[in-house]
Amino acid sequence: MRVISGTAKGRPLKAVPGNNTRPTTDKVKEAIFSIIGPYFDGGTALDLFAGTGGLGIEAWSRGMERVIFVDREKISIDVIRHNVAAAGAEQAVEIYRNDAERALKALARRKIQFDLVFLDPPYRMSTMDELMSEMAKLELLAQDAVILVEHDAEISYPQELASFRQVREAKYGDTAVTIYEYLSSNDSADRGDSSDEEQ
Repeated sequence: MRVISGTAKGRPLKAVPGNNTRPTTDKVKEAIFSIIGPYFDGGTALDLFAGTGGLGIEAWSRGMERVIFVDREKISIDVIRHNVAAAGAEQAVEIYRNDAERALKALARRKIQFDLVFLDPPYRMSTMDELMSEMAKLELLAQDAVILVEHDAEISYPQELASFRQVREAKYGDTAVTIYEYLSSNDSADRGDSSDEEQ
C-alpha cells in the first residue's frame, strides 16, 4: 500500500498484521478519490474505522487540513501512528483508540463538524446507515459533507435516507462503495437520488 497522490505521493504504508483488517486496495482507493475529490481545499475529515489509516492519510495528502482517526484495536492504532509519521502528517491529525459510538459522542461534545467521513468497518457490520443518522443527530456533519461507506458488495444501503442523498454506488469485485451527501433538513426534501454501478 502507498499514498497515491498529493503531498505524500508514493510514501509506503504499513498494513495491520493478521486477517481481521481488510485494507482498501490502491485500485479502489484511486477510484474512490476520483469520485469524491480528487483534491480538497482544506476541511476536516473523520476516518472512523481507520484500520491502517490509509483513507484518512490519502485525504490529507490531497488537501484535507485536519484528519481524526478512530479505531478500537491497539494494533491498528500503532499502525496508524506509524503510517501518519511515514506520510509526514503528524501535525494535522488526531488519533484515538475508542469504539465508534463512544468516539462520536466525545467528538460531539467538542462541537467538531466534518466535511468528509470514511466508514470502512469490518465487513460483517452493515449498520452504517444507522451510524450516519446518529452523526446527523449529534450535529457532527457540515452542510454538504460527503460520507463514504465501504462494504461487502452483497450488502446494499438505501438510496433514500433522512438528511442524506445517495450520490453514487460502485462495485469493485467483492468490495462496494456507497457515497452520500449530507443535506440540511430544508434541502433534503427537495433533492433527488441517483446511483451508479461499475464492475
